[in-house]
This record gives sequence, structure tokens and C-alpha cells, in this order.
Amino acid sequence: MKKILVVDDEFDLLTTWRLVLQMEGYEVGTASNGLLALESVRANLPDLIVTDWMMPTMDGVALCHALAADDTLAQIPVVLSSAAARTPAVTHPHLEFHRKPLSIDQFIEIVTRLIGPA
Repeated sequence: MKKILVVDDEFDLLTTWRLVLQMEGYEVGTASNGLLALESVRANLPDLIVTDWMMPTMDGVALCHALAADDTLAQIPVVLSSAAARTPAVTHPHLEFHRKPLSIDQFIEIVTRLIGPA
């Protein structure tokens, strides 16, 4: 089963994406900030990381930079999203940026395109 880590400090969005992905058949882990996500990724490599940009403790951009600095973790595709007007400057070999809000259909299409069906 393909594993996805969803990272967001907004509990309602985190719960929604977790439920949507589980209904599609994916195994889903969650984290409320980038630091917790990095710990989770190091303990259990996911097939995909979906992260918000603006979060406390460690934001999504800092998470992407930390992932990119590790040869193994840099291979994991990352979807970074935000409602911010500007696009963040991020260096990561397998990153896509998407502006929020994303519809459920858009979200599932992105995930399926990046890692295939569950």
C-alpha cells in the first residue's frame, strides 16, 4: 500500500485530506508542522509528502529544504501548497507547488499523477 504523509497545522484540512486519501486506498500519516513531519519521514519513508507552506515550528519551505539536503529523502515527491499570493523559492528535485484551495478532484488527480493509484 502506498504511503502519504500530510502536513498541515489546520486540523480540519489535515483531517479532510487524510480521510479523502484513505477512502482512495492510501495509507496516510499526518503531522502538524515540518519538524514533526521530518521526524516521521525519517522513521517511515512515505511515497509522497503533501505539505502546507505556512506552519509554526518549521514551515513547508524549510521542510522541503531539509528533505532536499538528504539524498534518500530528496527522492520523495513533495506537493507544497499555500493560499499565499506569491510562489515560494524552494530548491527540491521533485516538488510541485499548488495554490490553495484545491478541490478534492484536483487533489486526487495530483496524487495519482505523482505516485499512481493506491
